[in-house]
Amino acid sequence: MNRREALARVAWIMGGAVVGANLFLEGCTRTASKNVEGLFDPETVDFLGDVADTILPPTSSPGAKEAGVGAFIPVMVRDCYTKEEQDVFIDGLGKIEDAANAKFGKKFQELSATERTELLNAIDREAKDYQKNKDSKDPNHYFNLFKQLTLLGFFTSELGATKALRYVQVPGRFDGDYPYKKGDKAWAT
Repeated sequence: MNRREALARVAWIMGGAVVGANLFLEGCTRTASKNVEGLFDPETVDFLGDVADTILPPTSSPGAKEAGVGAFIPVMVRDCYTKEEQDVFIDGLGKIEDAANAKFGKKFQELSATERTELLNAIDREAKDYQKNKDSKDPNHYFNLFKQLTLLGFFTSELGATKALRYVQVPGRFDGDYPYKKGDKAWAT
């Protein structure tokens, strides 16, 4: 199993439980903080796309940036996150830049693909430790929010659904005994 397949499975298994539970129950009716508007600047959308593309890089299917995840993230943060989650997310963007400067002496977007991956892997380990040890009242780690939005944005995009997953525009009859072959993509429809 390659990384793309593993992420696809995680997205389908955890996507509804992690990202969508409150979203579907409450809908996207949250009040946006004033800081969120900066996420829509072209430079920030490009930065978000580069971080998302490091999480889901192009392989045999397109990467997250090509799927438009950089433009998807600000909309979701503005419309669906609580003010506290919005603040955590926005502060986290600065922390990614700070970590890049501390570790490599460069901005994130100036890093090579290998350096970006190394940096985000370190932040991911930090996020996992934080999530294990956090109190239930503490907010989620900013990088967990970022990964969830990246997966949601990619697998619900046209490119993600048609290139990374199996897609049939109008599926035929239901077949509960359809043969599965190891390595088959999950279905988008």
